[in-house]
Parts: sequence; structure tokens; C-alpha cells
Amino acid sequence: MKPVKVGLLGLGTVGGGTVNVLKRNAEEIARRAGRGIEIAHAAARDLDKPRICDTTGIELTTDAAAVVNNPAIEIVVELIGGDGLAREMVMQAIENGKHVVTANKALIAKHGNEIFARAQEKGVMVAFEAAVAGGIPIIKAIREGLAGNQIQWLAGIINGTGNFILTEMRDKGRDFAEVLQEAQDLGYAEADPTFDVEGIDAAHKLTILASIAFGIPLQFEATYTEGISKITREDVAYAEQLGYRIKHLGVSRRTEQGIELRVHPTLIPERRLIANVDGVMNAVLVMGDAVGPTLYYGAGAGAEPTASAVVADLVDVVRALTSDPENRVPHLAFQADALSNEPILSMDEVETAYYLRMQAVDKPGVMARVASILGEFNISIEAIIQKEPANDSSFANIIMLTHKVLEKQMNQAIHQIESLDTIDGQVTRIRMESLDAN
Repeated sequence: MKPVKVGLLGLGTVGGGTVNVLKRNAEEIARRAGRGIEIAHAAARDLDKPRICDTTGIELTTDAAAVVNNPAIEIVVELIGGDGLAREMVMQAIENGKHVVTANKALIAKHGNEIFARAQEKGVMVAFEAAVAGGIPIIKAIREGLAGNQIQWLAGIINGTGNFILTEMRDKGRDFAEVLQEAQDLGYAEADPTFDVEGIDAAHKLTILASIAFGIPLQFEATYTEGISKITREDVAYAEQLGYRIKHLGVSRRTEQGIELRVHPTLIPERRLIANVDGVMNAVLVMGDAVGPTLYYGAGAGAEPTASAVVADLVDVVRALTSDPENRVPHLAFQADALSNEPILSMDEVETAYYLRMQAVDKPGVMARVASILGEFNISIEAIIQKEPANDSSFANIIMLTHKVLEKQMNQAIHQIESLDTIDGQVTRIRMESLDAN
């Protein structure tokens, strides 16, 4: 049987890795897929740029549309990134009756509903394992491996740059700005690091995970997003003293009121496995009603880890080329006409515990007044640490851990605490998650 011919859009890090993996493991891949898979046509912005792969035997072009419109190509792999040209090329490939594999989380999170609907009409597949957590097969795990479960919640460290920064801050007592600069020097963070450190990249990925976990349409615009740029080395150290680690977490949970969809810095008990995921690694913890907690760990980025997921999607598509479109695995795990309209909760309606840090005048009665305000909003305190004023300062650091409460109650309490003349500046608030099996 003739090999399946693939068109590749983008010959950068992941594109080059995909070429290498397909060539190096060609025999093994053919044994699994039932046919050979070869890249026949590829588009890149600069054909003279040095590559990490051997492009011998591949027709090269600077015109992405030429690849998409090539009648010999059965599958288009989109590795351009962004949601401009990439969206245009993916939609054109679908119109041409070609299957699509993509690693583009922004494209899927923002335009996936439209893309999947058109793909279903045209009877083609859009595979996107590589869009979330690099080489970790988390999409397939939730969509297929856990198909017998009601997913109760999931939580993930799904941005390696942010995890690297927080790990360095904890291990070496460094400041955020200093570690961010190192991350940029190492190539982990872009010159403009906003997508990574402010949680946008993680929000794209969480949007996708929540959709396949709970059978809801993709709703990136409803995802609460908060970054790590305001986390201080003091917060990291205080969390350690209290038995916690700070991680930039994506959390989605099904409640009676609706679906939580949020990305923010989070205190996690240090004994949890996911709290010990360090450096640029990713991990996703998924709680199913039947299976209990399951943890998926691995490289969240990089040439060959991400290429691993791209090639796995290619194998899946090739296996299903001759199957009836009605009997394929649904894009978002649930049948398209069975997606639910459960509401996404606003952050005000989310219930969680909190870490609070504030600078207070070092005199009697201040702590009691703060505790009284918290009590007025039915917020109970689990632990308190008071640090003596540094040098000649008249302000002491007060650190509190609270029990669970609605965010809107905490907002009201913080507003009143900050209005006290004995409190200096803003109250630092970091949410807490126990991530236990209960």
C-alpha cells in the first residue's frame, strides 16, 4: 500500500522534530499505522534558514496555500502558530477534504468550535494532541482512556516557563524579574513573556482540557486568567514554611452551580506529587469518579516531545482514513450534538481557601481587627504567622491561611482590611487547592 502523503506547514522547532521522528522511526510507525507516512510537501517562511532536520525528498515552498491545495496531500500538519494564517490554512484544508493535525493551542481554544463543526460537515478529522502539554498524551487519556468516568476535576501545570521561574524562586531564593531574564536567555521565555507569565498560554490549554473533560463547548473567553509576575520570593518562602508549594495552576472543576475554569498561582500541599513537578516539566492531575486521581507527567515543549504527539496524531488519522466518519472518536470526546450548556462560573462564585499576606503596624490589636473583619464575612482562619519588623521598619508581615470561602466574600473582606490605617498597601492573596481524593 502506498504511503500516506503529508503536507507540513512550518519547519521550525516542532516541524523539524516531526520530520526527524517520522524518518528515524519510519518502520515502527508504518507497523503501527498499517501504512507508511511521509512528508511530501512543506512550507516555511525562509527556505535558506538552517534546519534541525534533513529535508531531502521533501518539496519545499514559501507558499502555505500551495501545500494545502496540493491534490496529492491527504493530511495537513499545521505548525505555524497563532490564529491568523493558521486558521485560514486549516479551514482551507478542511474545505479541500483533507485531514488536519495541529499543535496550535490558541487556534483550537479560540476557533475550535467553528473548525470542528466544519470538519464534521466535510467528514474529516482534526487532531490536536500536541496542543496541550507537549509530549504528554493527555488529550487521548481523557477523551478515550477515561471515557468510562465522570471527570470531577482536573488541575495542571501546563506552562513550563512559569514552572521554571517558580522552581528557581523556591530553590535559590531569587526574585521573579531575575529568573524571568534567565528564562529568556535560555530560550524558555519569549522576548515578550506575557503569554507565559500572565497565564494566557495556560488558559488556552485549560480551555481545551475542560472541554474534553466535561463535554462543553470551547470557551476561552470565559477562562479566568491571572499571572505569576506579582509572586515574591517571600511568598514562596512563607508557603514552604507552611508546608506548601506555589505553582501556576490551571484548574477546572464541575460543581452543582457550573464549571470552574481558572488559571492562577496556587498553593498546593508539598506532599502532593504534582507539587514536586519542577523546572520546565508539565503535569496534569485528573480526578475521575471510577478511577480516582491519575497523574500525567512529562515534557511540555521541545522539538521531539511535541513531535511525538504530532506523529501519534498522524498515526491515529491514518488508521481511521477508511473508517466511517460517524464512527470516529469525537473531536471533543462527546458527540457533537451532546455537548452541554453548563454555565462557566465567574470567579466571584468560586469557593476556595486562601493564603493572605499583609504588612501591618506592629502594635497590639491589629491582628484582632483583621481577624474580626474576616469573621464578619464568615471566613475562618486555619493558620497565622507573624514576622517581626525588619531592621527599623514599623510594619510586620502577617501571613494567614483561611478555610474555603466564596471569592466574592474574600474580595469584600480584603477591601475592608486594606482600608485600615494600620495596614500598609495591598493584601497579597493566593488561592489554595488541596487536590485530594475527596
